[in-house]
Amino acid sequence: MKTLLYCMLGLSVAACAPKKTENGTPEELSMIVGTYTNGTSKGIYTFRFNQETGIAKPLSSLELPNPSYLTPSEDGKFVYAVSEMNDSTAALSALAFDKKTGNLRLLNAQPTLGADPCYVATNGREVLTANYSGGTMSVFPLLKDGTLDPVDTLYAGSATGPDLIRQRTPHIHCTLFSPDGKYIFATDFSADQILRFVLHPKDVAPHLSSTTIEVEANSGPRHLTFSPNGRNAYLISELSGKVTAFSYDDGNLKQIQSIAADTVAARGSADIHLSPDGKYLYASNRLQEDGIAIFAVHPENGTLTKVGYQLTGIHPRNFNMTPNGKYLLAACRDSNIIEVYERDEISGLLKNTHQDIVVDKPVCVQFIQ
Repeated sequence: MKTLLYCMLGLSVAACAPKKTENGTPEELSMIVGTYTNGTSKGIYTFRFNQETGIAKPLSSLELPNPSYLTPSEDGKFVYAVSEMNDSTAALSALAFDKKTGNLRLLNAQPTLGADPCYVATNGREVLTANYSGGTMSVFPLLKDGTLDPVDTLYAGSATGPDLIRQRTPHIHCTLFSPDGKYIFATDFSADQILRFVLHPKDVAPHLSSTTIEVEANSGPRHLTFSPNGRNAYLISELSGKVTAFSYDDGNLKQIQSIAADTVAARGSADIHLSPDGKYLYASNRLQEDGIAIFAVHPENGTLTKVGYQLTGIHPRNFNMTPNGKYLLAACRDSNIIEVYERDEISGLLKNTHQDIVVDKPVCVQFIQ
């Protein structure tokens, strides 16, 4: 009772402040999980995740069809979630998020005008979706109250790759803003290229102008990520199973290395992320030898050296790391669990804590501090 009284009077700030980890991030995080809803899942699930102990506590849920990818706003007050539908009901939803309770509230939704949206990113002014089957990138203006205006720009990919089945029609798989805020990059899966868009002021037409960056034929570029220092970018290609390392400078991606993440030619590589300190890179593989390839990052030039491989549950479509770098969580879609791995910050290797989070068809994990 005394502690509560002190907190109410503001006399013991240290005692009342949220606990922090060694690197200053909050010990308790909000965790948001997207799923496929063709089984028993309702849609989006929220948890409280302790990034010191690796324990998750369920909080709330929101019904939404196939929210396969979602991303929070920078301040954590809003969440933008796709509905990965293969028809005109494909949409992007804007949600209000309560960090204390974990409750989500639908603000509005807009059609993506492209089927099977599977990726979403925002810079606080616009929201992007990658529409896989639609083969397009949608650009939504973002209003001050966190809601979405209808799509004002739609960019189409192409299909020039050699795989007559997987690259038969255009597929855009990932859309993201560059760390310097000047560019948008999109992976053009079926054309074996990355699209680069220059962001212009709204009153300049066109708002975006594009160029292409070629990658190896028959690669199927899937997800792209930037290093914390902004000097490198890394691409995971689904069909070739290779990670391509680039140097990055003012919109220019220059290839410096290509290295295999999938060594069994499964043609199902999926996700890619760097540790928060930028020292290790992780890339997931599916269809055979499901797991995560682990690479050490050269501190000067950003090249990669493979240091290990962690087998996971079935179909690790997405994974993420806690802000303090202590845990890696793998969303194993077909095992219906999110596996919690403790990460050795020195070696980069992973150890299964066996503190699985049971969710039907989990496919996206995001954290909010």
